[in-house]
Amino acid sequence: MKLYFNVGYSVKGGEKLQITINEGGAVSKTHTMFYTENDLWKCEVDYFSKSVSYQYQLVDERGNLLRTEFVQHHLNFPHNYKEFIIFDEWNNKNFPENYLNNKILYNKLNQFSPEKISVLKKHTHLFKIEAPIYNPDWKIVLFGSTASLGNWDYDKVIHLSQTDFGIWEASVEIPENEYIQFKYCIYDIKEGRVIDVETGENRFTVPNQSREILQIVSNHYFKFKAYQMYHDAGVAVPVFSLRTEDGFGVGEFHDIKKLADWTKETHLGIIQILPINDTTANYSWTDSYPYAAVSVYALHPQYISLENLDFELPKDLVEEYKAEKESLNSLELIDYEKMISAKWKYLKVVFNEDKEKIYKDKGFKKFIKDNESWLLPYSAFCVLRDKYKTPNFNEWKTHKKYIAGKITPFFSIKSKDYDTSMLHAWVQYQLHKQLKDAIDYTHSLGISVKGDLPIGIYRYSVEAWTEPELFGMDFQAGAPPDQFTALGQNWEFPTYNWEAMKADDYTWWKNRFKALEQYFDAMRIDHILGFFRIWRMPVSATQGILGYFYPAVPVTTEEFKARGIPFSFDRYCKPFINNQILWDYFGENSSKALEFINNNDDGTYSFKEEFDTQRKLTDFFKKNPQGIIEDQLIALCANVLFLEEESDGQKVYHPRFNVYGTDSYKYLSDGEKQSIYDLYHDYFFRRQDHLWYEKAMEKLPMILNATKMLICGEDLGLVPACVPVVMDELGIIALKIQRMPSENIPFYNPQHANYLNVVTASSHDSSTLRQWWKEDPALVQKYFNQQLVQYGKAPEELDASLAEIIMKQHLYNDAILAIFPIQEFLATDPELTHPKMDNERINNPAVFPHYWRYRMHLNLEDLKQKKSFNEKIANWVKDSGRS
Repeated sequence: MKLYFNVGYSVKGGEKLQITINEGGAVSKTHTMFYTENDLWKCEVDYFSKSVSYQYQLVDERGNLLRTEFVQHHLNFPHNYKEFIIFDEWNNKNFPENYLNNKILYNKLNQFSPEKISVLKKHTHLFKIEAPIYNPDWKIVLFGSTASLGNWDYDKVIHLSQTDFGIWEASVEIPENEYIQFKYCIYDIKEGRVIDVETGENRFTVPNQSREILQIVSNHYFKFKAYQMYHDAGVAVPVFSLRTEDGFGVGEFHDIKKLADWTKETHLGIIQILPINDTTANYSWTDSYPYAAVSVYALHPQYISLENLDFELPKDLVEEYKAEKESLNSLELIDYEKMISAKWKYLKVVFNEDKEKIYKDKGFKKFIKDNESWLLPYSAFCVLRDKYKTPNFNEWKTHKKYIAGKITPFFSIKSKDYDTSMLHAWVQYQLHKQLKDAIDYTHSLGISVKGDLPIGIYRYSVEAWTEPELFGMDFQAGAPPDQFTALGQNWEFPTYNWEAMKADDYTWWKNRFKALEQYFDAMRIDHILGFFRIWRMPVSATQGILGYFYPAVPVTTEEFKARGIPFSFDRYCKPFINNQILWDYFGENSSKALEFINNNDDGTYSFKEEFDTQRKLTDFFKKNPQGIIEDQLIALCANVLFLEEESDGQKVYHPRFNVYGTDSYKYLSDGEKQSIYDLYHDYFFRRQDHLWYEKAMEKLPMILNATKMLICGEDLGLVPACVPVVMDELGIIALKIQRMPSENIPFYNPQHANYLNVVTASSHDSSTLRQWWKEDPALVQKYFNQQLVQYGKAPEELDASLAEIIMKQHLYNDAILAIFPIQEFLATDPELTHPKMDNERINNPAVFPHYWRYRMHLNLEDLKQKKSFNEKIANWVKDSGRS
């Protein structure tokens, strides 16, 4: 069989195109293409299969890869032809077909069944275009300049068949021997007419006079108008925050069904939740932090419904259970410790009562077999964590180092840990069933679910125990100072060893996405900036302020010399302390501070060796509290100009964030100040961009191609210039929060949102709109007048009418998604507004650890009955074209 590939591409001198063909699991073969004329490249290939997957790539004269398609082309060949001329187009990742052909589309078209096309021997051309259409009443048709294509007559269009989700094909005979121009159109099935023609120039192809060859016109990038694209609105609420009449003091997977019912009632199309992985480290309230999972696969037992297990509670415990349930469910906020303790108590009783039946359950056996790669290590981890009362495997008496062969016996029936191991596995099985049931129900209503992928892993997690080589265990990840906290954030997670992950073709990430795809249709990648660079700190630091970007182009001693900066390690990299600084920090407590600091007898001071890091100080303070001087001593530790890193055996340096705001900087000469200021700006705002672009483009395409979820990136904070470029190039949806603009402006205007944006008024990390309204009266006044275009003095509290204006601002724009926290919906109705607005805040990043315990103050059952409120939201959604 002969394939003749043709593709248009403009190159520079010395560059050429190649085509790489994947021959069904075999090693890919690369063929050089040949330039003809008018930027057309050709290649002839002998091929012997009925389908082909391939991609084009650009190389320089030495064969170095310059650019590649991130999305493969796929073609199927009819049996009655032996030769095919293929006219192709370069397929950009950010074409709508590549990010809109996703699991959300599959939900919206849940009644879809593929159509078949007949390719007859008399046919000359097979037209194919990828165009995801979310309206089930629309289809793709084409017409063109020849009589066989209708002579541009709307009544003589060629109807294409949808052979797979978003893929449209038609096989036709074009006998005319003339240049062919054509366009694709949208046809309304109910109205029986063309309702719109794609924008832009006419498409074209050439005649085919050979009866032995089929010409395949493989098109990309249907040029939709804005209103024809998928737009949706949704609600964001943590699962743990859901309140129902029959709850157990915390939201459960089963409750997602009731949330979906309300979502359907209001014409919202998407539900967004926070991470749902198991975070059980020590069974205390600090485990409420959903971004510190002990497993990236296991689900959190707090979300299990005891009333929807495969087996019922023993009758003698029912009354006790009901009393405990009523007590917990009456609470305004989650009591994490009481709730999780009670759930485990009843889970163990049910398991022990019915374990003989459980062990024989074929579904459970299959679940273990299908998930053993993560389930066995996780269950063993849970057994050892509980046995030694800590998740820190370095402190366990046995199995400190993970060895698979020594963990397998945990699942031997002869093992004393067998029942406990199986308990944890069974709880995961029940959680999976309950979540899958809730997701399937939600999908049946045409509603999609968006999950949340934490950027980091918990330092004492299953993954850190089983695969430490994939992580930088000597470092901590966090975020630089931002609008949330002046000291930055230290999440205490290990960083990633990207080199090791790359060597394994990013299998760890691909498996993680595959697991999430069981449940979710879209995914928010938390802190997507971490795929470009991460803010990392040595384990000796406790505050994010002592971090630096990694990877980064650092400062070398040679650069200090070249810039005329008199670098001294002691002066630049150690806390600078003189008499004035000592007094400014400690005042009359200076003598007490000197218990931790040496006097150098030259007007300067330095920390004693046993207290010369933040970690040493905090560890000492835990056992020996020092009162008010503790915070000042820890802050003084950060009074440095540069941070040292050892890279490839060489000492290199990174300027401390906000270096010109340090007390150390104040005592430099004017010349030093200017030189360091210039270096600081070059480091943070100029020199890193190319490196970070390359690092992101190494990782993200590989990971994105492993999933059919719609990917959204949380790109808040100090955003490098390369980030929006990469996200646009890869079709990743960017987050826009009105109060947190990336530009140097007070507010982001949602009207400026482009299609690849998700807009929202607040997030789980921010205060709610009602809280924010009271935080900064001067800023709110500016917002009231300039952004909301209201006259006069802003009211002291955000009322329902203003909340409604804000919501509508975010709905009526071009952004693909407008998603709002449940609290902001409720703020638009005086009767539904929470009486205690401070109870509505989910997280405060400036407080770590924070207790994540927000619960809705209304039951979902009651919310569904609020007819006028629900109709109001439904009307907004419909009127804004998001329904």
